[in-house]
Amino acid sequence: MIRDVRICFVGDSLVAGVGDERYLGWTGRLAMRAAGAGQPLTSYNLGVRGQTSADVASRWERECEPRLSPESDARVVFSFGVNDMVLADGRPRVSAADSAANLTAILRRATERGWTSLVVAPPPNADAEHNRRIGELDAFYSEICAAQDVPYVRVHQPLLHNQTWMRAVNEADGYHPSAAGYEEFAALMVPYWLLWLAEPGSTLPVVR
Repeated sequence: MIRDVRICFVGDSLVAGVGDERYLGWTGRLAMRAAGAGQPLTSYNLGVRGQTSADVASRWERECEPRLSPESDARVVFSFGVNDMVLADGRPRVSAADSAANLTAILRRATERGWTSLVVAPPPNADAEHNRRIGELDAFYSEICAAQDVPYVRVHQPLLHNQTWMRAVNEADGYHPSAAGYEEFAALMVPYWLLWLAEPGSTLPVVR
């Protein structure tokens, strides 16, 4: 019997797949890989351009609720933080401490709802100083997920050293890659993604 797996992908423009001429992003590619591995699923892309962790925290639950049936294997994949670390008037739009608090609250609420969570690190872009701030946030997020026993995939550093991703980002708008970049993102995720999907309630360790 095939499980009724339903997954909401929640986050920003990089979750939405902005820049991908195939309109799949990394989330669509992961859904395709799951089906190819014998685990079809219903996926909902809830990525919104420009949103911070605070924006996500204010909307995610009410958007996921009608999509995640109580009878289903209900899951949520979160990925945000890039916009938190964008400077506005000389300081991040959302401080690292507030961003960490937002993630903590989101994950606690997901656990209360009985929704299995996975967190994916915010990926790098063409701005080295911005990437430094994102890297610091990545470390905070890793600690939070470890404390809450939620799997966290640290894609930031691998993608920062991935020539295809960085070239695709630099050739575009500095933030959003083409299809080739998203393919690298998805390929990096696949082993952890398939393990996470393997069984109802399955978990995996924080990926360092």
